[in-house]
Amino acid sequence: MAAVKCDVEYTQLENDYGREIDGVVVTCEDCGHSEESFGHGEASVKRCLALMRENCPEGCDNFYMVD
Repeated sequence: MAAVKCDVEYTQLENDYGREIDGVVVTCEDCGHSEESFGHGEASVKRCLALMRENCPEGCDNFYMVD
């Protein structure tokens, strides 16, 4: 298992009703895979990091982190 840094982008995401709301997009610095979550808080970033591990397209079992 390796530690992999990710970039965080605070942005607006479209919800199921077509409205723009606060969100985050976390992108793996190694492969470019990204995950997104609603909200700008720490919990939203942590959710993205957990999704990165679950949904890694290369099947890696990495520990994802942000600065």
